[in-house]
Amino acid sequence: MSDNSYINWDAQSDQAISKIIGAYIKENRLNQNKTQEELATAAGISRSTLSLLERGQKVNLSTLIQVLRILGLLYTLQSFVVQRQISPMLLAEMDMKKRKRSRKSASDNSKKEKKSDW
Repeated sequence: MSDNSYINWDAQSDQAISKIIGAYIKENRLNQNKTQEELATAAGISRSTLSLLERGQKVNLSTLIQVLRILGLLYTLQSFVVQRQISPMLLAEMDMKKRKRSRKSASDNSKKEKKSDW
């Protein structure tokens, strides 16, 4: 898979994408010198389920996550993290609203002026 520097994902069918994911799992499993049985047992799934995943067949999303976790590949899910971005205009507005000075409030002054009842 590393020979494909760019894949037009929009042009791929769901089945083709599933096969690419399956090949990725299989390649990494073999690079780590793990058998299907070893990986499946560690992931808590059956060997036949792992075989389906590697062939690009339908499996549960949780199965994929379990396998990625055992292979140490959860970082590949980083693309799914939603990152909020603040517009430069909003950032400038927030900066202008920041306090520039401190001042004593009216309640602070009244506390000092109040005499003790003792």
